[in-house]
Amino acid sequence: MRRVDEAIRVVLSDAIAKDLKDPRVGFVTVTAVKTSPDLRHARVFVSVLGDERVRSESLEGLRSAHGFLQAQLAAELRFKHTPTLEFEYDESVDRGMRISQLIEDVGRRTDDA
Repeated sequence: MRRVDEAIRVVLSDAIAKDLKDPRVGFVTVTAVKTSPDLRHARVFVSVLGDERVRSESLEGLRSAHGFLQAQLAAELRFKHTPTLEFEYDESVDRGMRISQLIEDVGRRTDDA
């Protein structure tokens, strides 16, 4: 499954960066893909550079372009059934940044003490 997930991630990353022309889609990075055991569904996790509004617009653009992106996937990879794509914001990036900030704050406090 990991190889399939990674192959889908690479194809979608390339298609979003080079072929998708929707102005709502900002700077998007495909961080992970999780496919169902039967490969009929794929949850695509993305991070978006920008605030909540930019994130919301980018996800809306990706969701509306899912048919185009599925066609790109079908053209690049040979599956019996091309997975239905579901886009979700990857909150792990935000959590990681928050943890880094907390560690930095604690480090500053111990330096000041």
